[in-house]
Amino acid sequence: MTLIDSNLIFTNIEADDKTSLIDFLANKLYSRGNVKSTFKNAIEKREQTYPTGLPTGIIKVAIPHTDAQYVNQSAIAFANLEHPIEFQNMAANKEALKVSVVMMLAIAEPHGQVKTLEKLMSIFQDETLLKFLSSEHDSEKIYEKLVTLL
Repeated sequence: MTLIDSNLIFTNIEADDKTSLIDFLANKLYSRGNVKSTFKNAIEKREQTYPTGLPTGIIKVAIPHTDAQYVNQSAIAFANLEHPIEFQNMAANKEALKVSVVMMLAIAEPHGQVKTLEKLMSIFQDETLLKFLSSEHDSEKIYEKLVTLL
């Protein structure tokens, strides 16, 4: 079963900050039944303590996620942004990163997160692929690319 759903891919999103983007993606996951009503607050709370920004070269990404107990059915919500927004660096949380691509993870199996993160890291190490993901406006093309990789 793929974690990518073409209805959870959003392009050219205008977000003022990470909170508004997290709210947007969490609400989309909730409206599709993938997550519980407590998911959004759990993600926001976790992001404060364990930030999810990754310094992946020119194009920065963030992978907000939380524990399996807040998830009904596994999925990934994808967004590329019209303008980068700040997420704190996962490795150095005092450092702010200007993020252009966000993949919100909703993983129902407690051990499934590690496998998914490993696959995402290989995607994030491919600069050509990241450029495509950050600049493509056609959500169907993004879906077709991600479904083969995840």
